[in-house]
Amino acid sequence: MFSFKQFSIQQDRCAMKIGTDGVLLGAWTPIENNPISILDIGAGTGVIALMLAQRSNAEQIDALEIDEEAYEQSVDNFENSPWSDRLFCFHAGLDEFVEEPEDEYDLIVSNPPFYTDDYKSDNEQRDLARFADAMPFEDLIEAADLLLSENGIFTVIIPFKEEENFLALVKEYELYPIKITHVKGTPTTEIKRSLLAFSREESSNYPVDELIIETARHIYTPEYVALTKEFYMKM
Repeated sequence: MFSFKQFSIQQDRCAMKIGTDGVLLGAWTPIENNPISILDIGAGTGVIALMLAQRSNAEQIDALEIDEEAYEQSVDNFENSPWSDRLFCFHAGLDEFVEEPEDEYDLIVSNPPFYTDDYKSDNEQRDLARFADAMPFEDLIEAADLLLSENGIFTVIIPFKEEENFLALVKEYELYPIKITHVKGTPTTEIKRSLLAFSREESSNYPVDELIIETARHIYTPEYVALTKEFYMKM
């Protein structure tokens, strides 16, 4: 079990365990538009949906998970949280979910699978969670465009090397950046991840900043502490 300040996560049945990427996205995602409805695409343990339940007053927080084991664990984590009445998980692939969309969402978040290399392990469940062909960026962006409300926000965390390609794809669907944060492990390492937020309104003047996680092993930067202190026990 992984315990946060206001909820706990069981993850023994999930291929992808709780990691920095999911926590970063859950803590960083802008909620200035006061979302009433939220969708987490590729829920895994359900951690991002749970973090957004803690941060927001959203009445409806839906999550989508294709892997049966992860889906069942996400449901359990939702039911055992303080926000069980607001959280719901669908066991479906993205392609099924968008066939007959019933709702629009004010906030759509995704920590998508992004290993695009040809290498696969012999663990099919882990491959499904980790490799981009399980949910190509194009499919994710098309779904976001279809399901996002007029004033909605769409956020993702992806490898920095994929950022240029992702921005080009998103623009084709007339979704535009409103905030970008580049994530580095330490001051001397390369940029590893991109946190990206989009809306339907085009703006040429949006913030692009940098977040460094730690200055030395387990010596976290004030910026990282400020972002995650409402969640991590030891922050």
